[in-house]
Amino acid sequence: MNNPEDTKLVTLATSTLARSGAAQAAALRDTTGRTYVAVNVISPSLNLDAFEAVLTVALASGITGIESVVAAGQLPANVKAITDFAPTATVFHIDSEARITSCA
Repeated sequence: MNNPEDTKLVTLATSTLARSGAAQAAALRDTTGRTYVAVNVISPSLNLDAFEAVLTVALASGITGIESVVAAGQLPANVKAITDFAPTATVFHIDSEARITSCA
């Protein structure tokens, strides 16, 4: 993770995770620099991991591209939701011990 803007995504994802108490949180930066956050959703009729949820929020706002996404907490399973939409996006995961790994 070399882009200083990605550090902001780490802060957004980890603070959203702590505030929400969810199992996963994700922060996304689009190609215009706008950011979006979301947590995983688990209910009897809807299940979204944090990647799917943050992509949904961003798409609802009309994004046309993604620069980077950072997930915190449990690793979301569907990184393909991000990479199918934006193959060149950087996708990272930060675990509970602050270790950052690339997902894509």
